[in-house]
Amino acid sequence: MATDEELLARSGTDASAFEPLVERHSAALHGYFARRAPGAADDLLSEAWLRAYAGRGTYDAARGPVRAWLFGVARNVLAAHWRGQERPAALPEETSSDPWHAVDRRLDAAAVAPLMRRTLAELPAVERELLLLIAWEQLSPTEAAVVVGIPAGTARSRLHRARTRLRTTLGPSVPLPLTGELA
Repeated sequence: MATDEELLARSGTDASAFEPLVERHSAALHGYFARRAPGAADDLLSEAWLRAYAGRGTYDAARGPVRAWLFGVARNVLAAHWRGQERPAALPEETSSDPWHAVDRRLDAAAVAPLMRRTLAELPAVERELLLLIAWEQLSPTEAAVVVGIPAGTARSRLHRARTRLRTTLGPSVPLPLTGELA
């Protein structure tokens, strides 16, 4: 099985080599969009794949894996989408059509959800994006650093700062719903 890097390189001369990348990463990228812009996720995913295909020659393996590059493309597509809106959303708002909100209300953690949203919204944009890329998209801190365009060491210090702010606001008895390398 070819690696993402091999497929992307081959796609320069063989367009069909790009197809497995779409198959491998569409679910993760769609989830990224669905959590940030639920009503536009399908369109944003399509736009991200168009931009990724058009810009595949710009990929630089020295900067990180293809997966992180794809999330960087997705982040740029989302930013362009928000610029085109009257009010860009920092975090998705609750909607009555989202079935997960009924589940959230039954969980003890739902009681802290508004405070968590407010606290996340108050974080600097890069710190918030790093936290969400790691918690929601399950990227490593190094991959998340590539997505937001900062050095890995800087990303780690900003993650620590963001987690400290969350812990201070939420208190030590509230478990942070963050997985992966943040735990």
